[in-house]
Amino acid sequence: MKTSPADTVPLQQVAHSLTVALETRDHHTRMHSDRVVRIANELGIHIELTGHELDMLALGAQFHDLGKIGIPDSVLRKPAPFEPEEWDCMRQHAIIGEQMILAVNGEKSGEIARVVRHHHEHFDGSGYPDGLSGTKIPLYSRIISLADSYDAMVVTRPYHAGRKHRDVMEILRGESGIKHDPDLLHAFCTVIEKSPLRATDD
Repeated sequence: MKTSPADTVPLQQVAHSLTVALETRDHHTRMHSDRVVRIANELGIHIELTGHELDMLALGAQFHDLGKIGIPDSVLRKPAPFEPEEWDCMRQHAIIGEQMILAVNGEKSGEIARVVRHHHEHFDGSGYPDGLSGTKIPLYSRIISLADSYDAMVVTRPYHAGRKHRDVMEILRGESGIKHDPDLLHAFCTVIEKSPLRATDD
């Protein structure tokens, strides 16, 4: 049965419930998502996104790893590097997250679902799930990719120690035009130096 606009629910109204569900599934992923929201917002402000655009970016960042709810514990909680088949499984989280957001049928759910689906696309087309490249990748997804990559590398997890800020920035700069949008990366380099979430070099 088709729904009318009146039947849809703003994503903001279900954001808390989905966030609680994610934390119940994996506390580390919930905390990571919260940090990604903050870093992405700082970058969004720097490049002068509007208030509405910042709200949409925040929702995409909050939900970017939501699909990990559907990943088996044997993969999600594995304290060691993944085998190829486990990587294949983990990559499904982008599609699962998209499907979960679409199921909400809320206002702007289609746009946010697209952002979630494409947050692991690479600027040169080598990412997943669709191999999009350049500006074909949604802007919010490109911003989230940078925030996601930075936080994932600086925070200690069971399978790797957190890296120093300068080491992470060297990696990110090496990925300019490959994994990340060069213009956004240039802006990110400025923003992260002033961010409360900047890692140390100690």
